[in-house]
Amino acid sequence: MKPKSEIGNRKSKIPLIVLTNDDGIRSPGLLALARAMMELGEVLIVAPHDQQTSMGRAFVGSGHVRPVDYRVDGKRLCAFAVAATPAIAVRNALILYTPRPPALVVSGINYGENVASGVTISGTVCAAIEAATLGAPALAVSQATPPQYHRSHSDSIDFGIAAFFAQQFARRILARGMPRGADVVNVNVPKGATPQTPWRWTRVSRINYFRSRVVDGKRGKLLRGYEVNLDRQTPERDSDVRAVMLDRRVSVSALSFDLTARVSAAEKARWGR
Repeated sequence: MKPKSEIGNRKSKIPLIVLTNDDGIRSPGLLALARAMMELGEVLIVAPHDQQTSMGRAFVGSGHVRPVDYRVDGKRLCAFAVAATPAIAVRNALILYTPRPPALVVSGINYGENVASGVTISGTVCAAIEAATLGAPALAVSQATPPQYHRSHSDSIDFGIAAFFAQQFARRILARGMPRGADVVNVNVPKGATPQTPWRWTRVSRINYFRSRVVDGKRGKLLRGYEVNLDRQTPERDSDVRAVMLDRRVSVSALSFDLTARVSAAEKARWGR
């Protein structure tokens, strides 16, 4: 028998898991994530009120917070909707709504892969980064989908397998802590994955994965949306893009918000003379 909610109890030993996303609090991806995380601890949901895809760590919105009647399989969870970006939602969660330090913050499950240079645009990944800057272990989870679903709440996408992997990696973090040197673990699940799909460590690809679409307008060329820029010869062999989109493996990337480039002492001396 599971213990009743003790989110308001500062002394509870039950792991407190904070959930957020960038697709909005009514996203089916968030619901699937909540269902998976309920087996691991007490769940608190603090997510944007509406769609916030591609907002990165932007601090935009009124920040108005309201409680939400949020139920998973009949069980009511403590949930708040924030009229702002994912980063502001996370700040509200960790500064105002957690009575004890969270054991883990999980962001997702996102409609669409968050790989390559797109990770700095992603509201999903940057919500996790925001949590990490506030000292919380953080996990971001995304499901590869075609771009037409990226701003949707379509029930055509099955998040069950992504939720399975989210739970597996959340268990690892709760049991073993974060990988040393990592601030965020970024997980991307390929289309067609099963529980038996292998996963592998990857690095963030340097390719311009989400390429702007150029269209002809009445007054010249315009940028309208984006498309996937993928060539089988392009992605690095150890990259997230190759793992998810070409090899159909679950990608696990250890991220850090230390953006310092690894420039050697010799190169600094050469450049600085």
